[in-house]
Amino acid sequence: MPKILILGGYGYTGKLLAKHLLAQTDVQIVISGRNLEKAKTFADELNNPRVTARQVDAADLNGLTQALQGVTLCLVAAPITHHAETVICACISAHADYLDIQFSSKKLKALYAAEEGIKKAGLCFITEAGYHPGLLAALIRYAALKLDVTESALTAGYLNMKNIPYTDAVDELMEGFLDYQAQVYKNGAWTKPTSWESRPFYFGEDIGKHTCYSMFFEELRDIPNIIPTLKETGFYISGSNWFTDLIITPIVLVGLKLAPKRGLRPLGKLMWWGMGKSKPPHVVALKVEAKGQLNSDQAEVHARIAHPDGYELTAIPVVAYLLQYLDGTARKDGVHMMGHIAEPVRLFKDMQKMGVQVIESLDLLSVNVEYEK
Repeated sequence: MPKILILGGYGYTGKLLAKHLLAQTDVQIVISGRNLEKAKTFADELNNPRVTARQVDAADLNGLTQALQGVTLCLVAAPITHHAETVICACISAHADYLDIQFSSKKLKALYAAEEGIKKAGLCFITEAGYHPGLLAALIRYAALKLDVTESALTAGYLNMKNIPYTDAVDELMEGFLDYQAQVYKNGAWTKPTSWESRPFYFGEDIGKHTCYSMFFEELRDIPNIIPTLKETGFYISGSNWFTDLIITPIVLVGLKLAPKRGLRPLGKLMWWGMGKSKPPHVVALKVEAKGQLNSDQAEVHARIAHPDGYELTAIPVVAYLLQYLDGTARKDGVHMMGHIAEPVRLFKDMQKMGVQVIESLDLLSVNVEYEK
């Protein structure tokens, strides 16, 4: 029976990953982290013979390597960006596959630096898993399957959660602002990383139309190679509210440049507080708008996924992908982004079964077919 060790298993997202894995698979689960009592308490709450607890420190190479003996996959749900090389090394030494949900350029550099050793060991390392990053490339690939020729595919995100809990993982997200990039792919080429643009997106009747701002995720870089006919792609994030967008965000960006270490947590909490003041609807949504040709006619595909809880929308895609990993259909040696390796049709079907809303529409000239799945 496969065994998955969840590093940070008693954290907010780690708990959701464990619960969905128990519901959807028959794997054994090890709840791990630096605090053994917290790991044991959560393992006891799950009350399942397939669950055990173990004390593990991501900074301790020998201890982590020992903990990973006999483990099929190390599921990294803890903020371990500063210990990425240690975790990678431990997985290779213990011959365990790896999956992370972190958004970090530092982590990516460490993974690609170790890729040759990962391949030689016959291991599968999955990175940038979750919803963004994680689902952007999968959404584009999903929409492209609906068209004969895909010419443009733009993705957009809407994040509006009520009473958002601040976790250590948010610190890592804030670190992403330190090297914020906003390039998009236009006219067959990427714009400059420092350039940005805005455009409106309609997210549906419940959310309405919002102005969104370009933001780059590494999983998008290779999309033009995956879909050679593509001339335009990118990701755009919706603003939260006028106060956060016009006042708090500029303060945070300037503050992080002036005090990138000391200012990280207080500025992150300020940003999180501002985002929590947004008006309903409280929902997290991602959509793709793809244009191209179908049966020699111009066509447009829209697809949207949504969930009231952004942490759930991080955990559910990971477990949906792991269903493909566990049966071997989406497990390959080397380093892969979740949005590249997951089969998108099955991914979204399984996500829907786990409570994610999936809506899509197809417009073909004067014919309009719209349905909810």
